[in-house]
Amino acid sequence: MAYFHELSSRVSFQEARLACESEGGVLLSLENEAEQKLIESMLQNLTKPGTGISDGDFWIGLWRNGEGQTSGACPDLYQWSDGSSSQYRNWYTDEPSCGSEKCVVMYHQPTANPGLGGPYLYQWNDDRCNMKHNYICKYEPEINPTAPIEKTYFTNQPGDTHQNVVVTEAGIIPNLIYVVIPTIPLLLLILVAFGTCCFQMLHKSKGRTKTSPHQSTLWISKSTRKESGMEV
Repeated sequence: MAYFHELSSRVSFQEARLACESEGGVLLSLENEAEQKLIESMLQNLTKPGTGISDGDFWIGLWRNGEGQTSGACPDLYQWSDGSSSQYRNWYTDEPSCGSEKCVVMYHQPTANPGLGGPYLYQWNDDRCNMKHNYICKYEPEINPTAPIEKTYFTNQPGDTHQNVVVTEAGIIPNLIYVVIPTIPLLLLILVAFGTCCFQMLHKSKGRTKTSPHQSTLWISKSTRKESGMEV
């Protein structure tokens, strides 16, 4: 998602389309209601208190080409810019209005008063393609369990032109290496401590077993006693 706090930084439909394609993606296409709900949950983060982000519609990849269509046939003329054949639509009430409005945005106006179709949130509206909005890109999944995978997503905060968020996924073997290597110093420390303890115990044990040749460990009299000299 590319959100621009400054209105002057927002882009037209064609500019948004080129921005997505330059990064290996496409403007968002939606296959079903589940994908719509997923995007809605992501957009809800923009309206959380304290974020400083509020109104700002988002270009999606739905548009129509051609002139002179009647309003009755107009809704059927919209197509996805990535070639998707999805027929899923989420129009706001009385939309699309057609005419000179040929490119589609997803409403994101949480501070606006509700209209006939309710709040202007997440439903779709056709707009003039040269209007300036935020946009949402879509990328194909990349699956490779033996090598790291990096995917760059664009997010924009107030005052930023572009901020990249890199998400890296790695396979099982690299993960094991990352876990084992940092534990080597700890294992060495444990071995040293264990060896020191054993050495001290062995040294003390030898000290206790050594006795003087002039000392006896048993209380035995050196002089023999006669039976007649025994006392009771």
